[in-house]
Amino acid sequence: MLSFGYNNTVSEAKLNKIKIKLPIKNDTIDFNFMENFIAELEAERIAELEAYLSVTGLKDYTLTKEEQQALDDFEKLKFRKFNVIDIFDVKNTGNILSRDIVENSGKTPYLCASITNNAVSSYISYDEKYLDKGNCIFIGGKTFTVTYQEKDFYSNDSHNLALYLKKEEKNKSNYLYLATCINKSLKHKYSWGDSISNKKIQIDKIFLPVNNYQPYYDAMETFISAIQKLVIRDVILYADKKIAATKTIVNKNN
Repeated sequence: MLSFGYNNTVSEAKLNKIKIKLPIKNDTIDFNFMENFIAELEAERIAELEAYLSVTGLKDYTLTKEEQQALDDFEKLKFRKFNVIDIFDVKNTGNILSRDIVENSGKTPYLCASITNNAVSSYISYDEKYLDKGNCIFIGGKTFTVTYQEKDFYSNDSHNLALYLKKEEKNKSNYLYLATCINKSLKHKYSWGDSISNKKIQIDKIFLPVNNYQPYYDAMETFISAIQKLVIRDVILYADKKIAATKTIVNKNN
């Protein structure tokens, strides 16, 4: 088969000369086979998804009274400014150049300043003395990419920052909420030519929801829990719909 690219662009004339292989039945294209085959592949993936949701306990997407209240009260929350360094301990990450790693050589996330794939460029094996602790907010220094990192990781640039909560509320939900607050509060300030740094963030302020003038961590946690359930609900309803559609297709063609 012809290979198209920059030096060999596709055209109608070229396509008219190309032949492709397709499944046939009784000397005609077997569309039923193709439809069944794709439906069964989708069913396998959906079954894997359902198994994952069951094992992780995510199939329960019913909002609690507190979660529904958190959604209802979101617009009523009061916010005020806090110094970043009053909320977080800030440190520069390690620095491992991409030329020095072997991609997909291990199980530890290797982070870069990209929003794609939660800033994970690859999973590698490397000297553990360069390992950064997880359960933190990771900021890509040159691009101001803000993500939550649950696991320990390696970083591609020492300009990147890792922010660790000082208080006891160091759970994933609060970090996810805080990552959004940081992004909304500071992203407009920084660019590639004027990137964030450990020195600059020392005087930065972020807006956080408050209760009695203190960060309202309970509200953050409950709100994120509610949002996760809403997303999971849509995924489960989609999965159920696809399973029903697959059964219909398979039964029709058998």
